[in-house]
Amino acid sequence: MPKAKVYNMAGEVTGEMELSEAVFGIEPSVPSMHTVVKAHLAARRQGTQSTLTRAEVSGGGAKPWRQKGPGRARQGSTRSPQWTHGGVALGPKPRSYRVSVNKKIRRLALLSALSAKAAAGEVFVIDGLDMPAIKTKDFAAFLQKLGAVKPLVVTGEARENVYKSARNLPGVKTTVAGVLNVYDILNHSEFVVDKAAVAGIEEVYGA
Repeated sequence: MPKAKVYNMAGEVTGEMELSEAVFGIEPSVPSMHTVVKAHLAARRQGTQSTLTRAEVSGGGAKPWRQKGPGRARQGSTRSPQWTHGGVALGPKPRSYRVSVNKKIRRLALLSALSAKAAAGEVFVIDGLDMPAIKTKDFAAFLQKLGAVKPLVVTGEARENVYKSARNLPGVKTTVAGVLNVYDILNHSEFVVDKAAVAGIEEVYGA
């Protein structure tokens, strides 16, 4: 049974918590995590790049010179790709880079990422993760006491004080348990999660 230390907002260890074997204790599937991360990064691409083909470049209606006689290569338009100011041959056009990944692979990848963090001892459970006021300095001191360098801070529900206290700290990202994704979990060195959020994660993904 995987376990994680429980901390308070002073950064002190107050106990230990058993984590769900089905969520934090499976054998990580590297191929599934790789597939989901690739799909996540592909979906972030805008795909708005575009070039003009010879049909879309203005001008070029007249033949530059007659077909035979001048001693130069035959040309039909000054907007052909080999001409300066001509159209682009086989250039990029707007497209979607999205990759379809089935639900089972996505679920397996998320459980694998959580289990990998638990196995590495990088899960920090916080009893009552909240901030009484928006204080970046206080939140930075809290993370420093935990020894968290680049943490993903997870709460059960949106907490404005936590979000605003952490948003200017380099490498720190806050999110809620309902929108966890594999890329964020793997891209951060520590998984700092509210104790109440752990119960929610285990309830949703442990079934």
